[in-house]
Amino acid sequence: MPHSTRFRQPPNTKKATTTDDLPPDSPPDSPPEQTPDDTGADTAAGTDTAVDTDTAAADTDTDSSAADATTGDLSAATTGSTSDAAAPDEDIVRGGWQDRYPAVARTVASAVTVSAAVLVLAALLLPNQLTRLTPGEFLRIPVEGIFGAALLLLLPPKARRVAAVVAGVGLGLRTLLNCLDMGFYSVLARPFDPVLDWILFDDAESFLRDSIGQAGATAAVIGVVVLVLGLLVLMTLAVVRLSRLMVRHSAVATRTTLVLGTVWITCAALGVQLAGVPVASTNTADLVQDSAQRLRASLADQRVFAKEARKDAFRDTPPDQLLTGLRGKDVLFTFIESYGRSAIADPAMASQIDAVLKDGTKRLHKAGFASRSAWLTSPTAGGGSWLAHSTFMSGLWINNQQRYRTVTSSDRMPLTDAFKRSGAWRTAGIMPGVTRSWPEGKFYGLDHVYDTHHLGYKGPQFSWSRVPDQFSLSAFERLEHGKRHGKRHDKPLMSEIILVSSHNPWAPIPKMIGWDELGDGSVYHGIQKAGKDPKEVWKDPAQVRTEYRRAIEYSLHSLVSYMEKYGNKNTVLVFLGDHQPVPTVTGENASRDVPVALVAHDPAVLDRISGWGWQKGLKPGPKTPVWRMDTFRDRFLTAYGPRPGATPPRAAH
Repeated sequence: MPHSTRFRQPPNTKKATTTDDLPPDSPPDSPPEQTPDDTGADTAAGTDTAVDTDTAAADTDTDSSAADATTGDLSAATTGSTSDAAAPDEDIVRGGWQDRYPAVARTVASAVTVSAAVLVLAALLLPNQLTRLTPGEFLRIPVEGIFGAALLLLLPPKARRVAAVVAGVGLGLRTLLNCLDMGFYSVLARPFDPVLDWILFDDAESFLRDSIGQAGATAAVIGVVVLVLGLLVLMTLAVVRLSRLMVRHSAVATRTTLVLGTVWITCAALGVQLAGVPVASTNTADLVQDSAQRLRASLADQRVFAKEARKDAFRDTPPDQLLTGLRGKDVLFTFIESYGRSAIADPAMASQIDAVLKDGTKRLHKAGFASRSAWLTSPTAGGGSWLAHSTFMSGLWINNQQRYRTVTSSDRMPLTDAFKRSGAWRTAGIMPGVTRSWPEGKFYGLDHVYDTHHLGYKGPQFSWSRVPDQFSLSAFERLEHGKRHGKRHDKPLMSEIILVSSHNPWAPIPKMIGWDELGDGSVYHGIQKAGKDPKEVWKDPAQVRTEYRRAIEYSLHSLVSYMEKYGNKNTVLVFLGDHQPVPTVTGENASRDVPVALVAHDPAVLDRISGWGWQKGLKPGPKTPVWRMDTFRDRFLTAYGPRPGATPPRAAH
C-alpha cells in the first residue's frame, strides 16, 4: 500500500482509511464520506464536534508516529509534500474555540439555555406595576408557557420556527408594554394607553432635556432605543433556542409539559397560593386581555365623547347674560402645578403647609380679602396638567389625549372664552411652561398669550421650571394688570396664569425676594446655583417629599404676596392645583383631589357662592364638599349669571 495514501487521511477519522475504502468515483486524496453517526445529532453548542475532533486528532497523531517508526522519514515519500503532511495539524490549530475548549463550550451552552429559560419565564410572570414586583410573583407556573410548549411540540418544523419567532416578538412587546405600564403607574397613577399616549414621549424627552440637559436627554433616548431593540431580539432568540431544545429532547419535554399542566390545574382548582399570590398564573393572558379591553374602550370613547362635547348648555347664552355678577372685576384663574390634597393631608407635610395657608389667610384678610375653599377631583395625577386645565375650563371630563384634541378643536365654550364672548373683558394668558406654538390658545378665547419667550425673563432655568412663579406674576403685572390700572386698557382683565415652580423634579427651588429686585431675572443666578441637584434629591424619597413641600410653599407665598401688593377692591382670584404629585410623594392609591380657593375683596362676590358650602379661608377642611373638576364651569357660570342664588348641580363625591 503506498504511504502517501495512508497518511493523507483527515484528522477527524479515528481509523486509517485506505484507497480500497473510498468510493469508486473519489480521487485518492479525497476525505472519506461521513455518516450521520459521525456528525452527531446534537451540535447546537458544538460540544460533540469538539470532542470528536480532539479524539480524532489524538488518534491521527498515534497512527502517524507508528508509521514513522515503521517506514522512516515521511519526507522521502514519493507522492506527498511537507506542506500536505502538515495540513491536518494546521486544521487542528485553526479550529473554533469550541473545538479547543469543549468543557467551556458545554458550560457556555448550558448557561445560555438557562438564561433563555429565565428570560422567557420572567417575561411571562412580569407584573405591570412596581408595587407587585415581589419574589412571589416569579414563583408561579404560567399557563401561557405550558400551552406554548405544547403547541411548539405539536407543530411541524417550518411552522414551529415561524411560531417561535412570532411568540418571541409578541412576548418582547408584552414585556415592553408592562414596563411602560410600570412607568405610567409610577408617574401618572394609571396604565399606558397604546392608542393615545405615544405623544407623551415627546413631552418626556422635553422634560429630560430641561432637567438634565440636551446631552443627558439624548443619551437617555439612545439608551432606551437600544434596550427596546435588544429586548425584542433577545426574547425572540430565547424562544427559538428553547423550541429547538424541546424538539431535540421531545420525550422529556412532553412529559414535563404534561406534569406542569397537571400541577397548574390542581393549583388552580384548589386555589393554592404562595406569599399571597396564586401559584397557577394567567398573568400574561390577563394583561393581554386588559390591554385589548382598554384599546376597545379608547376607540369607542372617541365617538361617545365627540357627541358629548357638542352638547353645551351655555353655548347659546346671549353675551349680555354671561357673567353679569362679575362685571367690572379683574378675574384671575391661577393653576399651581402639582398642588394636591396630599400637600394638606399628608402628616409628613400637613403642619408646614397648614401654617402657610393659615398665614396666607390672615395676610389676605389684613389686605381686605376674604376667601373660601373646597376640593376638586382632577382627571389626572402625577402629570398631564393640560388635561386638568381643559377639564376645569370646558366642563368636560378630559382624561386622555384624544379627548383633549377633540374638545380643543370643537366649538364648545370654555370658561375663559365666556369672558371674551361677553365683550366685557380683555383676556390674556401667562404660560411660562409653553415653549412652542400653542394653537389651543384660540380655543380658550385668549386675546394674548405670553409664553416663556415673552415674559422678559433673562435668568437661569430651575430644572424643568423655566420661570420662577414670582417673576411670572411680576411679568403679568408689568404686561397686563398694571396697564389696566394705568387706563391703557378700557376693559377689566380676565387672565389664566400657570405657576410652574412646583413642577417635578422640585429642585432647585427659587426663593422669594423683593418685588422691586426682580429686574430681568438675572438675580436668580445665585439662587439657582445654591439650590439642590435634582439627581441627588431623587436618590431619597424622603428628600423628594421635602422638596415638593418646599416648592408648594414657595408657590403659595408668591401668590399671596402678589395679592397683598397688587390686588385691589376689584380683584377676584380663583386658584387651584391641577393634579396630585407622583406616587413617590403621595404613596400608592392616593386620591386625585386638589384644593381650590376663591379670593375676593368685594363681599358680593362671595355671597354668590354662599350655597356651595365651601370652607372659610384658604385651607379646605376634611368634610368640605368634593366636586369633580368638570362640574366647576357650569356652577361658576350659574352662580355669576343673571340669576344669582339658583340651585347649583348636586356635588359629586
